[in-house]
Amino acid sequence: MSFRVSRFSKDGLSFVRLQDTATNTIITILPEYGALLHGFEIPVGSEHLNIIDHYSNREDVEKSLATTYKSSKLSPFVCRMRDGKYNLDGEDFEITTKFTDGNAIHGLLYNKQFKIVDEFADDNMALVTLKYHYKRDDAGYPFDYLCEVRYTLLPQQILQVETILLNLDSESIPLADGWHPYFQLGGPINDYEFQFSSNVMVEFDERLIPTGKLVPDGSFANPAVIGNREMDNCFVLQPVEQKPCCILYNPHNRVWLSIFTNNRYPYLQVYTPPHRKSIALENLSAAPDCFNNGMGVLFLEPRSSQTFTVWYQTGVAEND
Repeated sequence: MSFRVSRFSKDGLSFVRLQDTATNTIITILPEYGALLHGFEIPVGSEHLNIIDHYSNREDVEKSLATTYKSSKLSPFVCRMRDGKYNLDGEDFEITTKFTDGNAIHGLLYNKQFKIVDEFADDNMALVTLKYHYKRDDAGYPFDYLCEVRYTLLPQQILQVETILLNLDSESIPLADGWHPYFQLGGPINDYEFQFSSNVMVEFDERLIPTGKLVPDGSFANPAVIGNREMDNCFVLQPVEQKPCCILYNPHNRVWLSIFTNNRYPYLQVYTPPHRKSIALENLSAAPDCFNNGMGVLFLEPRSSQTFTVWYQTGVAEND
């Protein structure tokens, strides 16, 4: 079989590895910290390049996870929630865990230990399924639901990432879903060419909370160099079936990344960290603060499920 699934430990961390020996592509996942994506390694020349900006060891994860959220699963809400507060059917709720700016941020599962419930490999794919049962862990979100994450490595250096949310509660519950990966294609992001299918940006206030307005912004509707632009913005995508909604390209080593999704992830949050070595491209099912502004929030009925899917494909462009 050209595809394989294995487990290993390194630097104090336990990983699942998906491998395609035909293309020498390796995916590594860290189940015990929110089922985060640790590695997407591809051959570039005589070396292997990990296009995921990742944590170096257990100490790094423990120290930095709650401030950087690299590759974190965003659930049951995405990005920022104003003051961690929202109202549902006349009842006020407040998330217990807050970020340094006083808002709740990036959900409640990023540091949870997911269980491995399935592994499979054959000549066509390698996959692993991980699961976490959220049982009213935070008083500000007193609901019961199941989050299942399935990573599938496919031919042609394609990684499919599925999230299945199942409402186990007796009532309808508010949900949003997303991911927070940082991509590094080598060198500074200032040199990267960037394009995504949007002409509209969600307007933020000074606390990075949506104002409720959408504003025109087609800066990257066509390929453009990132340059010195600083971003922490949310855009409304217009995904086209079987076409990438987002393309990132490093002209120096010709490494490219294409992201595909559908209308279940209609928002893209883009963040450029100060070190300029990677860029966060966050596919979201809803806008930030959606429990308050209603922009994309899903109310999932009891015993109902919803699946969210994103595909990442990468490679090295041929010489002209």
